Amino acid sequence: MTEETISMDGDESLLNNELNVLEGKNSGHPSGLYVLFFTEMWERFSYYGMRAILALYMVNALLFDKVFASNIYGSYTGLVYLTPILGGVISDRYWGNRRSILIGGIVMAIGQFTLFMSAFMKADPAISHPVFFLGLGLLIFGNGFFKPNISTMVGSLYPPKDKRIDSAFTIFYMGINLGAFFSPLICGTLAEKIDYKWGFLAACIGMIIGTLTFVIFKNKHIVTYDGKPVGLPPVKKVLAANEIKPKPSYSSGTLAMMGVLFIALLGGFTYLGGTDFNSVIGTLIYSVNIVVVILVLIDTSLTRIEKERIGVVVILAFFVIFFWSAFEQAGASLTFFADEQTNRTIFGWEMPASYFQSINPVAIVIFAPIFAIMWSKLQKRKMEPSSPLKMSIGLFMLSLGYLVIAFGVHGVQPGVKVTMLFLVAMYLLHTFGELSLSPIGLAIVNKLSPIKLASLMMGVWFMSNAVSNKFAGVLSALYPDPANPVHPHFLGYEITGLYDFFMIFVIMSAASSLLLFIIHRRLLKMMHGVV
Repeated sequence: MTEETISMDGDESLLNNELNVLEGKNSGHPSGLYVLFFTEMWERFSYYGMRAILALYMVNALLFDKVFASNIYGSYTGLVYLTPILGGVISDRYWGNRRSILIGGIVMAIGQFTLFMSAFMKADPAISHPVFFLGLGLLIFGNGFFKPNISTMVGSLYPPKDKRIDSAFTIFYMGINLGAFFSPLICGTLAEKIDYKWGFLAACIGMIIGTLTFVIFKNKHIVTYDGKPVGLPPVKKVLAANEIKPKPSYSSGTLAMMGVLFIALLGGFTYLGGTDFNSVIGTLIYSVNIVVVILVLIDTSLTRIEKERIGVVVILAFFVIFFWSAFEQAGASLTFFADEQTNRTIFGWEMPASYFQSINPVAIVIFAPIFAIMWSKLQKRKMEPSSPLKMSIGLFMLSLGYLVIAFGVHGVQPGVKVTMLFLVAMYLLHTFGELSLSPIGLAIVNKLSPIKLASLMMGVWFMSNAVSNKFAGVLSALYPDPANPVHPHFLGYEITGLYDFFMIFVIMSAASSLLLFIIHRRLLKMMHGVV
């Protein structure tokens, strides 16, 4: 699914580990991995259950138009991936992973309950609309503390250079996708067949279960390989009498210059994009991304090799923007397409549109071991693609998926619904793309980031998802409305129908794939032996 991910580089025991997990056997991994597995599974159940019904709730219950709903969707999901940078900094410097996850989980559960209250009072827009935005705000804030810290803790369970880490992230990723598989089925059925409020309440209950799982088992199981607790607040070092205090990473002058740059970026993006709410959110996301990346790269405490490795993370993060902005149409324009333009009737029963969002996670669980076998066999033959090359392949598979759906709608008369097989095929190709790209993400950050910046760099990685999701909302707002005679445009390209709309993603993904393929050897040199 989205953001989180795992490398499936060639570990000989990877497939056996995966099969042992599925069969409930001891996989040779620390028990803390499974505590994090179930904690993240329920948190992802909560997030993806809410996301599966969010756009439909805005359009069908709150009566927002599709353009406004798409932009709100993009702003919300963008901020969800922006706030981890704040959570990463606070965790690294003050709270530690454990406290951050606990606070984040509690706030997110309250946020989901607030959305339940919004749906409960949906008949009164004067109350339901402000409560709805309050709920989104609480989810954004809580997620900032939860997301970067639980991912970071996975790698902390293992000794340095332990080859099981790749396998551990794959297992962790399966937990993510199990939660993401069940949530649209449960929350979507409750929302679309009964009432939206019950869908949000189910998401709230999932968040509570995930938080309680972490609270109950963290002290006993979430420990390092030598038994020390993982994720405690950092201990301030007391300097000896003859010890020189290290220089700060940034001078006051540098920080002042970054402040000026941030203000200038805010002004420039506001001038170009406008002052409405959604444009301001986009301005904030883009400005923070640029400033934080520059701050990380100019840190004077970093060595040249560390900076080059961080540079690889930043470059790859740029490319995943194009992947996720197309992939995340699942919760916006593709949901509208499933709801309005897809024949969902099976033996006389109309399947909820949100069910299509379960195709990707269940396919991840099914095909992850197959991809693991493939990478392992290629590695033994010294033919395994490098991490950047795998990501290029992922972008290409994404492009193929949109080519399938573009072919499906090409020449279809207005009012005629297409078979659901086109959506199923597209989501399967997108899954193959995700398994080639996303499973590399967290492992790349984990391997290339200096230990002292582990959570911060995880936040930087998620910032690319912030830009992606905001951009996804902007692109979803271009979804054509047959009743509107005025056609939307994108970079001078007129979108006259669904075929033109989907071709945007075909071209964007293919071009990104080609460019990454061209530069992937240079990126390998900058990784300095880390593969």
